[in-house]
Formats: sequence, structure tokens, C-alpha cells
Amino acid sequence: MRRWMTAALAAFLCAAPASARLPKIGDVAPDFTFTLMDGSKVSRDDLKGKVVLLNFWATWCVPCRAELPLIDRYYDIQKKHGLRAFAVTTEDSLPLYRMKPLFAAMAIPAVKRTKGPYSEVSAVPMNYIIDRSGRIRYAEAGAFDLDTLNKVIVPLLQEPAPAS
Repeated sequence: MRRWMTAALAAFLCAAPASARLPKIGDVAPDFTFTLMDGSKVSRDDLKGKVVLLNFWATWCVPCRAELPLIDRYYDIQKKHGLRAFAVTTEDSLPLYRMKPLFAAMAIPAVKRTKGPYSEVSAVPMNYIIDRSGRIRYAEAGAFDLDTLNKVIVPLLQEPAPAS
């Protein structure tokens, strides 16, 4: 009986869809679509040639609440150099309607819904950085500090955008 259960579990895990795998450093960023709080949509293809920071956070997460204002200020300064950032609130946070005042004060667009593999993050804060050519260059759980943001993002902003 135990062998049968082990074999069934192995078959189930092997049959899991490829989209269930979270992106890793070096991967081409998988296709995604974000619906923003204002109702507009942004897809991976809309961001070609930009450096993209995806910040997954939760209202109950103390490091997230400390990190979000830093990322917001950083984005406001670096967006003129080609940085795009998105704040993705996890489902176990406060309802989105209760966070509207926060979102209104932020420079970072807030994401209402995600479509794609990024909706499966299991730890917060979780940050992904996608380079101008569309590859994942950073994928880690844990809050950013200013030194790490500069160490990771500034070199990517200095890289030229790929030819169309």
C-alpha cells in the first residue's frame, strides 16, 4: 500500500503544470498580466526594455511594511532611468478597498489581480527583478535595504535596452 501511495504522489508531482514552478534567476521571465488598481493591465511584453521590480507583500508582514516605503521612494527616483515597480498584495492581507488611501499615496502601481506564475509566491516579502532583456536577475524572499537595491538595480539600469 505504501509503495502505491508513493508512486501516486510521484506521478501527481510530475504531472504538475509547468506554470506551477516559480521563476528562478536566469530564467526568461514567464508571461504574466497584472490588473492594476485603476483597472489598467500590464503584461510582461509591455515592459520590454525596462528593469522591472515585482514586490510581493502582505499587510500583516512587519518587514514588508518597512520595505514598501523604501521601494516606493526608490522607484520614484529611478523610474526616469527605466525602472518599473509593482506592489503585489497577497490574498491574506486586508481587503483592497481598505488599502485605497495607501495605494493613492504610493508612486508604485498597486496590483489588484495577477495572472501567471507569480501568483503562487509562498513567502513575503518576495522580490523579483527582471532585466531589460526579460530575464530574472533576482528572486529572493526577504526585505530589501537601500544597499541591496543599489547593488542589484543600478547595474541593470546601466545596461542598454536590447534592440527591438
